[in-house]
Amino acid sequence: HGVGMHGETPFIAHSMDYETYGRDGIIVPGMVVSVESYIGEKGGREGVKLEDEILITETGTELLSRFPYEDEFLE
Repeated sequence: HGVGMHGETPFIAHSMDYETYGRDGIIVPGMVVSVESYIGEKGGREGVKLEDEILITETGTELLSRFPYEDEFLE
């Protein structure tokens, strides 16, 4: 999802949710997006959301997040 003054747009839904949540949008250089993963048991009550902030550039992307993840969150 996007980062900044306008909520979380553009929001890119998981492929299985495109019909329900997908929306058209354009990602252009200068935008910052958050790529997030939820790690937890499906249907479970606990989990952790891991996010990285990514700058869209003219030539690709640049990782802005610099904080390392705890290994126990990735198992």
